[in-house]
Amino acid sequence: MELDIVALSRLQFAMTALYHFLFVPLTLGLSVLLAIMETTYVMTGRQIWRQMTKFWGTLFGINFVLGVATGIVMEFQFGMNWSYYSYYVGDIFGAPLAIEGLMAFFLEATFVGLFFFGWDRLSKVGHLVTTWAVALGSNFSALWILIANGWMQNPVGSALNPQTMRMEITSFFDVVFNPVAQAKFVHTVSAGYVCASIFVLGVSAWYMMKGRHIEIAKRSMTVAASFGLASALSVVVLGDESGYLSTEHQKMKLAAIEAMWETQPAPAAFTAFGFPDQQARETHFAVHIPWVMGLIGTRSLTTEIPGINQLEEQAKTRIRDGIKAYDALLKIRAAQPAAAGATAQDTSIEQARASFEDIGHELGYALLLKRYVDDPRQATDAQIDQAARDTIPNVPTLFWTFRVMVGLGMFFILLTATFFLLSARRQLDRYPLLLRIAVFAIPLPWVAIEFGWIVAEFGRQPWIIEGVLPTAAAVSNLGAGAVLLTLLGFAAIYTALIVIEMSLMIRAIRNGPEPDDEPEADLVSETLVSAAE
Repeated sequence: MELDIVALSRLQFAMTALYHFLFVPLTLGLSVLLAIMETTYVMTGRQIWRQMTKFWGTLFGINFVLGVATGIVMEFQFGMNWSYYSYYVGDIFGAPLAIEGLMAFFLEATFVGLFFFGWDRLSKVGHLVTTWAVALGSNFSALWILIANGWMQNPVGSALNPQTMRMEITSFFDVVFNPVAQAKFVHTVSAGYVCASIFVLGVSAWYMMKGRHIEIAKRSMTVAASFGLASALSVVVLGDESGYLSTEHQKMKLAAIEAMWETQPAPAAFTAFGFPDQQARETHFAVHIPWVMGLIGTRSLTTEIPGINQLEEQAKTRIRDGIKAYDALLKIRAAQPAAAGATAQDTSIEQARASFEDIGHELGYALLLKRYVDDPRQATDAQIDQAARDTIPNVPTLFWTFRVMVGLGMFFILLTATFFLLSARRQLDRYPLLLRIAVFAIPLPWVAIEFGWIVAEFGRQPWIIEGVLPTAAAVSNLGAGAVLLTLLGFAAIYTALIVIEMSLMIRAIRNGPEPDDEPEADLVSETLVSAAE
């Protein structure tokens, strides 16, 4: 990939997005775990649950602050590096982001302050409501952001206005309840829950190995294992839903993930292992599992999943239709001044309008040619072939990142299920090797989540909006040097933030939970609660 303005802008946004998403999943998961722990405290009156909530809340706070700092930059990047994208789809894309800021982020940020400073100023129930509001705000924030992102993957409820050359909302309901957005939301949030559960599990296992804060560690591991197991299982189910939707809305992404070069007879096999060769268009040493991909991708035994080569041929046809739509669009726009004062529409303009209404949805494919020719109508067959090849993402990258992600997901199910059983049997401290595995597993959820974002975002290239706007057409008119300079600046600042985050988190973990300053309950109440537990 040449280091031109498009490549540098993509690299900059990818870097900031991946950095930011180091903080988001832990915030999502810890917010719910805090609410569960404090609910137990309010219901039982046991001070140890309050102490647990405050300790894990400290780690949540550190992560939350740095997550906010890295997330704000991304919103400004749309105007700095992707100005034509902002102009073209701002009316649609901006709405969920604005709602996220007004409805979700302000809710979350407001109650975060009450969570930390309201322990001695609010009643138990009042503070519990505050904690649940933090969790609700965090998840609402993710919802609206993923609605915006889901629309980029499946642009429903919208249409291009030929007069303004902007996408406009035709159905806000369709945008909000976009099936791709909803599947992405529940899948991403569940992955965040797994991330926080493995984090709590690993830190608690470290305390168990060191013989410190044993009672808090055991209770934390019990909550994390239970919540983590349910979340890990849901990630698999919801990931299957995302794969099914890709069969309908993002066929090329699915074919690239499977390195499926040719269309297979239904039901298609799943490639468990292999070495995709994009140059030769084959997968070396492939190991196939019959029927599995067909069942996952189509949920039937008779529906075919198109291969990469077939989809490339379809792209050529769509590009030629897009050229016709582009020609009709230019005719419509050229006729606007004359039509404003005319009493009768010219026949050719009416034909252009009818043509655009019929094939205008293919206009984005004509824009793929803008990389090679100023006027897509002048494109040669060779340029059309090249634009069609551009619709194929990097197959080896998608193939391996997807399999690493899935493999780690299976590991998380096994790990959380093991500790769930040990917790039920009250044997959490019986196997030191398992505690050590839990500690070393702490960074693995971030690996799986980052790879999941690579699959989702890298897989839809060359589109910034699937089938509507190519990435190459969406960038700002900046110099490559300016983008490179800001890229290096962001990398330096974000690296410093990561170091700060790690230092603060490690220091807080080493210090451990602080003794709670709330007066203990009377002996009778404590005895009754202990018996109930």
